[in-house]
Amino acid sequence: MVRSENTETLLTPAEVAALFRVDPKTVTRWAKAGKLSSIRTLGGHRRYLESEVKQLLEGAIPQQRAPQD
Repeated sequence: MVRSENTETLLTPAEVAALFRVDPKTVTRWAKAGKLSSIRTLGGHRRYLESEVKQLLEGAIPQQRAPQD
């Protein structure tokens, strides 16, 4: 996780993958497919905005329903 003053927290592919319980390569495929935007570091590594990841995560988890009698 990378954070600097007046900027949003950036997550690594491994951190995003852990949140979704998928492989980091899957996160990279999502970025290439346009499902998740990424920022490139000077070294060429991908980083993801924490706010966008959390929005996607909230939408990706279906609401659990109470069992009906």
